[in-house]
Amino acid sequence: MADLVDLGPAGERLAAVAANVTDDQLDGPTPCEGRTVGQLVQHLVGLTRAFRAAADKDFGPLTDTSPDEAGWPDVRPGWREALAEQVPALAAAWRNPEAWDGMTRAGGVDLPGQVGGLVALDEIVLHGWDLARATGQPYDCDDATAGACMAFVGGFDEGGTPGLFGPSVQVGPGASAFEQVLARSGRDPGWSPA
Repeated sequence: MADLVDLGPAGERLAAVAANVTDDQLDGPTPCEGRTVGQLVQHLVGLTRAFRAAADKDFGPLTDTSPDEAGWPDVRPGWREALAEQVPALAAAWRNPEAWDGMTRAGGVDLPGQVGGLVALDEIVLHGWDLARATGQPYDCDDATAGACMAFVGGFDEGGTPGLFGPSVQVGPGASAFEQVLARSGRDPGWSPA
């Protein structure tokens, strides 16, 4: 039996940040190089659908292809409502112990359910922070969530993994657990849109 990680707290933070994004911020830059706020929120719409399907082991179009195969999509109407509905549904789906057991699929890649859950968590935490930074909002991450994310990102090459993470960024010895996760994922914890 896998150790379950609750995606609920990270989902609540992401939903709160997304709810406060204004239309005039959609063209702004994000910590995701070359991506706008609008592209980031639409990426989140796609990945929350795909990882909910992965939790449910509902294999098909949502799990068999990358939602970003043609690059990150531009923002579409209804993204706020989609995230308000899908983020809590994603967290609920990963509360089912069966989601973490056996194999699942995401982005056309077969992977253990345990890994799928950590990828889903990592996506909503890191992109929740990206969205918060890009739109001038606070973002806190509890130590349990940061620890689960570090267990995942720490398994990748510090030199970066194309399509997933940039090269690790150096942080000082006083960096919080979450700042260390951000740095390990190739993000500068001090990034700002200016």
